[in-house]
Amino acid sequence: MAKGFTLWFTGLSGAGKSTLAEHITPVLRARGHRVEVLDGDEVRTNLSKGLGFSKEDRDTNIKRIGWVAKILTRNEVIAITAAISPYREVRDWCREEIGNFVEVYVKCSLEACESRDVKGLYAKARAGQIKQFTGIDDPYEEPLHPEIVVETDRETVEQSAHKILAKLEEMGYLANGKA
Repeated sequence: MAKGFTLWFTGLSGAGKSTLAEHITPVLRARGHRVEVLDGDEVRTNLSKGLGFSKEDRDTNIKRIGWVAKILTRNEVIAITAAISPYREVRDWCREEIGNFVEVYVKCSLEACESRDVKGLYAKARAGQIKQFTGIDDPYEEPLHPEIVVETDRETVEQSAHKILAKLEEMGYLANGKA
């Protein structure tokens, strides 16, 4: 049986975390892996319902995602998280808790994220209708030493996905080969 691990996507809203997770999941399943995606929006609707966007609530939300990812990883599942997870300290806590943890910094300029904003969240944040919005009036702390950096404002989804899969093979989490 394959070794479980957590593929932790972090980046601004609109950077492409969920898009990459959706692109990579079927590839991993085709290679015979069990995969679960923990999408930030879905977790907030279910596991973290009622939490706000204060630093404490955001930390609680990310720790809950980390706990679920830890359980999945321990049970030989590939857990893919797609949540902004803006604070370095909590991401590092998740790394320590989970163990087999691969951080993917989904790097994208604020301008590109705003141009992709189908929900209009950035516009609402700039108009003061949403408070504590990451990248506008709440900080995003870039990872200092992520295992993988993809630049979604410069790469296609396929290029970023290929970079991630190649690194996972190099790290020994995936067998070499195409799916």
